[in-house]
Amino acid sequence: MKTQNHIPTTKVARASQFVKAGIKVGGNYIKHYSKKLVQPDLPRDELHKDNAADIYDALSELKGSALKMAQMLSMDRNILPRAYVDKFTMSQYSAPPLSGPLVVKTFKTAFGKTPQQLFEQFEMNSVNAASIGQVHQAWKEGRKLAVKVQYPGVADSVSSDLRIAKPLAISLLGLNERDIDRYMGEVESKLLEETDYELELRRSVHISEACAHIEGLVFPVYYPELSSKRILTMDWLEGLHLRDFLKTNPSQEVRDQLGQLLWDFYDFQIHHLRQVHADPHPGNFLMRADGTLGVIDFGCVKEIPEFFYDNYFRLINSDTLEDEALTREIFHNLEFIVSEDSPREQAFFTDLFKQMTAMLGEPFNAATFDFGDDAYFDRVYAFADSLSKVDELKNSKVARGSQHGLYINRTYFGLYSMLNELKARIVTKRPDWLKPKNLEPELH
Repeated sequence: MKTQNHIPTTKVARASQFVKAGIKVGGNYIKHYSKKLVQPDLPRDELHKDNAADIYDALSELKGSALKMAQMLSMDRNILPRAYVDKFTMSQYSAPPLSGPLVVKTFKTAFGKTPQQLFEQFEMNSVNAASIGQVHQAWKEGRKLAVKVQYPGVADSVSSDLRIAKPLAISLLGLNERDIDRYMGEVESKLLEETDYELELRRSVHISEACAHIEGLVFPVYYPELSSKRILTMDWLEGLHLRDFLKTNPSQEVRDQLGQLLWDFYDFQIHHLRQVHADPHPGNFLMRADGTLGVIDFGCVKEIPEFFYDNYFRLINSDTLEDEALTREIFHNLEFIVSEDSPREQAFFTDLFKQMTAMLGEPFNAATFDFGDDAYFDRVYAFADSLSKVDELKNSKVARGSQHGLYINRTYFGLYSMLNELKARIVTKRPDWLKPKNLEPELH
């Protein structure tokens, strides 16, 4: 793969990349509509493919928060056409890597030494390159290590990148500027945290130790003495990312075992730790033929406020939705309904969000759930698509939903998506208070 010798770091240079992407997208539209004059029924497939390639090329050169946004969007199948999803998925673990000199410069800045002086052996060619950093193999005292090296300038460009990217997101995705502004602070704080590898090291050690009792989960050992704010060193874990693993044609038993580990891992974090590995994309998990699961990259961790937790998860129990007064109270608390709403708007949004809650909560309201059921996901995506066409939502004077829900919803969306790709059938464990009454005879 071609390496990258330079990353734009100034605001002007990075803004220029976004402008170039916008110009290319504009040119693609002109080309598309020129062809459409002679072929009126021309589909938009080629347009989407060209746009996806041009935007990805620009973002991959910028790295950091720009590429992270592509990674996040690649998980949202209902927002983007398939061409974008396929292209942006590359940002999860196969972005263009940094060249050797930039890697050495990062080590000298952090330690005053080259990687060759710190390790007995260090592979200059990275094995994975994602949005915030890239991973190299190294060896020291007989241990095979994974060394994550952050891209230069990423931490300093988060805030400006988000401001520059906003117009592109609005025009490309048709997102409401008010909605983007509402959640920008949450996204910005999480991206800034992801650039702090010292924070990631502390969280990695804490969560991996807390979850060590879940049999089948495998966590690396971390090495503070070989880590810094921009470099993180840990044991090398063997295993395959999801799509490569599926190519080995694993048995249904192994798929179910891995799916159960994923479910149990998130169940324990959310309901016991009140913080969660909030970046559940395939690049952060390593799957093995024996059904064990390696967990890496705790850069994005969402701490869940108690008030939000209590309200959000009360909705997951389907019994709550049968209590009209309680449901409305929770919808107010979670800002699905606001005080400015008229009685008609309150009734409309209550009904709409009840439908959404019931659908997304289906796995919690069954003792077991088959995530290989594509019909369920087709209904979810169809509902999400219908929401984008609801005038009351598009024209609403307020953005609805607590900002805390942004990463919790994304966590569950990513988890559901991986379980769907695995075609896993799992026991949907949860705290007793989340079990609806209809399951009590079955579960006790």
